[in-house]
Amino acid sequence: EVQLQASGGGLVQTGGSLRLSCGVSGFSSDHYAIGWFRQAPGKEREGVSCFSRSDGSSYTMDSVKDRFTISRDNAENMVYLQMNSLKPEDTAVYYCAADEQWTYGSSWSPDGVEYWGKGTQVTVSS
Repeated sequence: EVQLQASGGGLVQTGGSLRLSCGVSGFSSDHYAIGWFRQAPGKEREGVSCFSRSDGSSYTMDSVKDRFTISRDNAENMVYLQMNSLKPEDTAVYYCAADEQWTYGSSWSPDGVEYWGKGTQVTVSS
């Protein structure tokens, strides 16, 4: 059974940093992409960043590309999202997710996700 366990959210002031963590277990192969979505109140869920476990290719949405970094620790089966220079508009529930069909150049869309972790709240105060 695939399980994704996200943690690391919290309350931070504008300009602060947070690191989200996601523990991954249960995959029988490396053919999947793992990453993060977020959903702000009243808005659709949007893909923030992901990378392919099989070939290492990655995607990060333009609005956070110079502030957020996705990384991994293969030995520990952990995925991280380092978020710097946080802004109030980054406030959202962040979800760790996995998609076994994602390939580089494809959109990181919630429609293709097969596995979701529980969300973790990130709140950035102004």
